[in-house]
Amino acid sequence: IFIHGGPRGNATLFEGTTAEKLAEKGIYVIVYDRRGEGRSIDTTATFTYQEAIKDLIELYKNYNLKKATIIAHSFGGLVGTLFTEQNPEKVNSLILAGALFSQQETYDHILKMSKKNYTEKKDSLMLSEISKIEKLPKNSAQYRKQCYEVASKNNYFKMPFPTADANKLRENYELSEYGKNNIRNDNAPILFYKNESKNNIDTKPILKKLKKQIKLFAIYGHQDGVFSKKQLIDLEKIVNKQNFKIIENCSHYMFVDQQKIFINTIVKWLK
Repeated sequence: IFIHGGPRGNATLFEGTTAEKLAEKGIYVIVYDRRGEGRSIDTTATFTYQEAIKDLIELYKNYNLKKATIIAHSFGGLVGTLFTEQNPEKVNSLILAGALFSQQETYDHILKMSKKNYTEKKDSLMLSEISKIEKLPKNSAQYRKQCYEVASKNNYFKMPFPTADANKLRENYELSEYGKNNIRNDNAPILFYKNESKNNIDTKPILKKLKKQIKLFAIYGHQDGVFSKKQLIDLEKIVNKQNFKIIENCSHYMFVDQQKIFINTIVKWLK
């Protein structure tokens, strides 16, 4: 089961580029958009973790699943980790794929590296903007939004030297029905921060407990600018070196940036 990023995201990029190729390796893949996000339009959605966990349990029932592997990407890492904490008996393995796990450390890293970049460029306007962001309440939708906007401006989500394969995958996706259905709910983050008390969390303590109950893996891009070196070292210690993979010339969307390596790694871990 693939859990996409967000809140406000969808699974179209994974579904349109990678899900079928994983299925061709003999793996049954379930891809869905969370309630109220992307293509799963629901005006009554609360965007809380418990709502997402409840919906995941319903997926298990609908597909008559006893156990499954969770591939959790970006914000989906938090959803997948909290689901697994509450339902370890339903999870064979949890694969964190460019997944969030210590939110404040990520925000601090984004602002620190951006500040360094703008200082070198002598960009006083952007330095002033970062100073304003740092003064925002850390548990606010505005703080999160502006941190990620700064990350995007600095290309922290993009691979530095895109390969021909990665460019072709992106191009084909944009022209496909999946690309045309890349629907996003801009109200989702606002409602998430309004309704969810756990809106800025560190799941490392949960992951330490989970590795005694399930198989735990992590795969990240070396050039994923939203994670510090310290964060990834901390995570490697938790999941153990043999269950940890860093992909070179790869950023946040590793299943597109370096698809072959991503798929081969996932298949190896599952088998």
